[in-house]
Amino acid sequence: MSTDHHVPLALEAVIFDWAGTLVDFGSFAPTQVFVEVFAEIGVAVSLDEARGPMGMSKWDHIRALCDLPDIAERFRRACGHSPSDEDVDVLYRRFMPLQVAKVAEHSAPIPGALECLAGLRGRGLKIGSCSGYPAEVLAPVRRAARQAGLEVDHAVAGDEVVRGRPGPAQALANVVALGIGDVAACVKVDDTAPGIEEGRAAGMWSVAVTDTGNAMGLDLEGYQATAPDALERRRRHVAERLSACRPHYLITSVAELDGVLDQIAARLARGERPQAS
Repeated sequence: MSTDHHVPLALEAVIFDWAGTLVDFGSFAPTQVFVEVFAEIGVAVSLDEARGPMGMSKWDHIRALCDLPDIAERFRRACGHSPSDEDVDVLYRRFMPLQVAKVAEHSAPIPGALECLAGLRGRGLKIGSCSGYPAEVLAPVRRAARQAGLEVDHAVAGDEVVRGRPGPAQALANVVALGIGDVAACVKVDDTAPGIEEGRAAGMWSVAVTDTGNAMGLDLEGYQATAPDALERRRRHVAERLSACRPHYLITSVAELDGVLDQIAARLARGERPQAS
């Protein structure tokens, strides 16, 4: 009997982020709501500032915004004190109904996403997902996406774990729910720094999306209208930012994922593991 217990793994699952990766080209649904919520209390927050912590759970996102020195100073001028966790709770309660009301408007599948998921099912892979959205917000996103033909096997919302991104809990919750045998047989795909780091922390292959998400910050119409040389400059800038999170691969959108999966499958067959690269 052979004593070699080293059996090459095959891919088992791909775990996606939602906004900016599968749906909502440019990740506009949460960004605009953050701006509006702060404006309600007299604190100006720019779209670029609102995008900064994207990928975190939304309470943590608001806390991170309040911790930015410029925003904290604007908050003090408007409210007379530094932002506390109780203030974050108030902002979060304002955020929730606005986000629930608006999110379905920004849930159209990103071009290539439907074909990508169909290809994964053709490979026999399971499809997991996670989001910084709380469950109350993720539910209408999933409903709208399902009506457009986009469906996943499992989803984990930001408030369904004790500690979210950049920690591994949401990705690992997918592993458990989907019955995956080894985290190294999973691929995590995300357009945000916390989501890329999540995949790394979970011991998975991590794939960063440069063009369709938060870092690029263009809606589909704006993206298509941008001159190729200007788009390439933006892409290089985004790739540089996301590369700091050590993704194994960078792709412009999920439409390019298929070729990356072939490369990962070959590396697994050679005995390579994501934790070692």
